[in-house]
Amino acid sequence: MLVGYSPQMLAIPFLAASVLTLTAAAPCDAGARARLLAPPTPNDDAVSLTCSVRLRPGERVERRILLEGAGASGVEVDCNGATIGRTLPAPKFYEFAVEIRSRRPDPSAERWERPVGVTLRDCTILGNVRVWGMGLNGQGEAVRASSHRPGHTERAQAAAPSGVRILDSRLTALGSIPLYLGPGVTRLTLSGSTLSGKSGSVGLYLDAESADNVITGNVFSVETGREAVAVDGSARNTIRHNRFALGYRGGIHLYRNCGEGGTVRHQTPSDNVITDNSFRATGLLRPDPVKVGSRGGWGWTMNCTADAGYPFGSSLDDDDGATGNVVERNRVE
Repeated sequence: MLVGYSPQMLAIPFLAASVLTLTAAAPCDAGARARLLAPPTPNDDAVSLTCSVRLRPGERVERRILLEGAGASGVEVDCNGATIGRTLPAPKFYEFAVEIRSRRPDPSAERWERPVGVTLRDCTILGNVRVWGMGLNGQGEAVRASSHRPGHTERAQAAAPSGVRILDSRLTALGSIPLYLGPGVTRLTLSGSTLSGKSGSVGLYLDAESADNVITGNVFSVETGREAVAVDGSARNTIRHNRFALGYRGGIHLYRNCGEGGTVRHQTPSDNVITDNSFRATGLLRPDPVKVGSRGGWGWTMNCTADAGYPFGSSLDDDDGATGNVVERNRVE
């Protein structure tokens, strides 16, 4: 597979006051493109990309796409309306349609090699997209070990992918969460996209220690088992100009898990901006469109003692600690 970078510079806007410029990955050669489009086999169903590709309308990628480590930085997958993923056989939980993840070159080292500036554009994605660094979720072994020391938030964010963009795409959940941001993910942008299908949990999950993500101009029509968006110990995110079809479930919940998996959650769901969204509920029940501090430290008491013994974070205080959030100009239809 071709690895390299073109002279083209890619400017990626995240927030009004922050712009990152990085080198775009070189285009994939014919061999890399052919491998991407080749039918998967039971022992060879994934492809690792370190180059950028533009698909043709009507093409289909049934292999799982892996964008891992620094080698995936600057990679753009422009689907041009093409489809990634499959419905048959139904993917297992860990068979992510697209996986953007960091790599630890040395298991004993603190340093993680992370992808920065990955872009998915105009893609129809069947299945789920997972973005993660130290661990798939807050219960990951490396996440838990780091959480038992001061400075965990900074370490998690330094280890996780940053600057991922998912633009003008269509994500269809096939039972699992269609978009999951693992601990420490920062500056992801989800814009102009539709999330649909069925998830036994939520439509979008922002996990502990993640921050500065922008969710704007999207349509959430996922049939969920819980709220549409979970902001779990995630801070300084902007969620605006989105449309939510809620059914009878909640909209956006801000909370902090206490103790689950023995991991201390350091960051609180604070300083988020949730504005100018519209929520449409169906049925007799009218769920809360936005609920700040939705667990109040008591909802999952069976887990709250699992992180006991540390003088910080959720070990010291089980409460959600949601402060400084701006929630305004949201409409319920």
